[in-house]
Amino acid sequence: MAAPVAIRRVPVSWGFCLILCLVSPLLSSAADYDALKSDAETYFRDRVTPFIKSYCLPCHRSERPTRAGVNFSPALKTPGHAAFTEQWKKADARVKVHDMPPKGARQPDDADRLMFGDWLAKLKYLSEKDPGPFVIRRLTKTEYGNTLRDLFGVDPSIADGLPDEVSGQGYLNSLSSLQLEQYLTIADKVLRQIATPEGGRRTEIQKRLFGQSAAPRTHPLEAAREVARSLARKAYRRPPTEAELDVLAEAFDLGRRNNLAYQQALHLMLKAVLVSPQFLFITPASREAEAKSSTGIVPLDDYQLASRLSYLLWATMPDDELMALADSGRLHEPAVLKAQAKRLLDDRRSRALFDGFGAQWLGVGGLKRQVFDPAMFPQMTTGMRQAMYDEVRLYFESIVRDNENVIRFVDGDYTYLNGALAPLYGLEKTVKGPEMRKVRLSDGNRGGVLAMPGILAATSFPNRTSPVKRGVWVLEQVLGEHVPAAPPDVPALDKQDKAAVANLTVRQRTELHRTNPVCANCHQVLDPIGFGLEKFDAIGRWRDRDNNGQPIDAAGELPGGKRFSGPEDLKAIIAGRTGDVARNLVEKLLAYALGRKLEGYDEIVVDELMGEIAGDGYRMRALINGVITSYPFTHRRIEEQVNRRAEEVQ
Repeated sequence: MAAPVAIRRVPVSWGFCLILCLVSPLLSSAADYDALKSDAETYFRDRVTPFIKSYCLPCHRSERPTRAGVNFSPALKTPGHAAFTEQWKKADARVKVHDMPPKGARQPDDADRLMFGDWLAKLKYLSEKDPGPFVIRRLTKTEYGNTLRDLFGVDPSIADGLPDEVSGQGYLNSLSSLQLEQYLTIADKVLRQIATPEGGRRTEIQKRLFGQSAAPRTHPLEAAREVARSLARKAYRRPPTEAELDVLAEAFDLGRRNNLAYQQALHLMLKAVLVSPQFLFITPASREAEAKSSTGIVPLDDYQLASRLSYLLWATMPDDELMALADSGRLHEPAVLKAQAKRLLDDRRSRALFDGFGAQWLGVGGLKRQVFDPAMFPQMTTGMRQAMYDEVRLYFESIVRDNENVIRFVDGDYTYLNGALAPLYGLEKTVKGPEMRKVRLSDGNRGGVLAMPGILAATSFPNRTSPVKRGVWVLEQVLGEHVPAAPPDVPALDKQDKAAVANLTVRQRTELHRTNPVCANCHQVLDPIGFGLEKFDAIGRWRDRDNNGQPIDAAGELPGGKRFSGPEDLKAIIAGRTGDVARNLVEKLLAYALGRKLEGYDEIVVDELMGEIAGDGYRMRALINGVITSYPFTHRRIEEQVNRRAEEVQ
């Protein structure tokens, strides 16, 4: 990972290797990979191991209790194992900001700290070629509602009673008894909505789901099995197995034995479909391919690929065209997969990419629930919050639709406003009415996501701005840096003596906070970025003075010596790091698409994708195409192999 803000000095030999990786979309040969792996092994043995033994193992080794839950003893034995990827990243972040080793302990010099940071870029070459396991996950509430809509024509709001999901790269994959009851209740609602009234004519949905005939004259079980085959193919997003059809046929037969009419027995069978794991979860396909694999790695079949693509870009089940391509066995072809991605992105349903990924990445998904002081910010009505969210969404969608360079997220010359949002920009005289519309911006301090009210509000407290939260947001969400968590015993800014800080600006209070040596190392990286955005208040309005009437100083200097006087300069500095912004977006979208954190070999995949994306001018659709045709998106490791390796490490 790149160092915060400043361009880090690297050894010439490593710099040359890095350039090769970024310029070439693929390692040119297995020999190149072997050479890089050998170099990483030597580097770890000769330089990193002595560093760990000198500065880390005295506190963080195999003994109980383990300090801060960190143990480097097993990581020294198998440094490239995926189980230790996050540990190495956290260690690098703390060493980089001089947070570790702790004060009072023997300290490495600056050259050794840089050396340890360089190790992180070599770590990936110790990993075997591995796409990772297929993450079995439950459909999110949105995906579940959309899938019911596309299957049965019901309103997606039928799923509103389900609990919201927790944001993150992964997904919940459990199913409690309470949740099962909720799914059963929703299934009953679906059946009531699609059922034919007593004595009424059968609807087109009834005919599509249950066949043209209301009841067969002979062999009802055979007829029901064919209905089950059609139903399950749609609901399971793949052809069902005969064993799965046996289960559904048993549900139908159970209904018949309890004196249900043919159609009511079919409804019972449909209910069994709607609460089945095959419907509620996105799962790997049959084990046939696994049995044929000699490497423990198999490609996703075309039905899995259709679901993975459709739920990523549309948050719903594959449509008929995707299923037809899966039937033909052609969907996995890169040209076909890219053409389908273009078709899905050109459709209005691709809004789901923002609602699912974009809102989570940019941190605006919680705006509707975020608390603001109503006395200070009466503007934060439901309508204002929705407008803030829609501004970010429409901007994201425009970059995808127009296939712009990803750096446009940082610095653009337009946005989307309506009459509610325009006053925050000082444009209330020119933008009126409830409809969001594209507006050109002439103020260099505006433009791009850093200056959008929704994001500025999401990174604020209820009654004031937060330079720290804004600095962390830029580093983590835009530049992809790993920011160490604050020590647990450090008091928050609001715990300062109120009388002593009554007339201080937020900047002055934050700088006072930095006099604590425990805080200083991290805050010297975080705070300057947040100070650069301090002329935007807690809901994104421009201001020259704070709440106390004190003038706001938005100037600063970043590590590395680059100076800025306000948001316009700060955005220009960040916009100069196109590679870092693009890599961060690749990593976050790939992690979201896979439903897991990136680790090990994934970093090599990201290197390869960066070569492809750079060759196309860092355009957004090239980035998306790279993700959906990547090795971990189109392949999976057989889960038993993963478990066996983990046991060997432990």
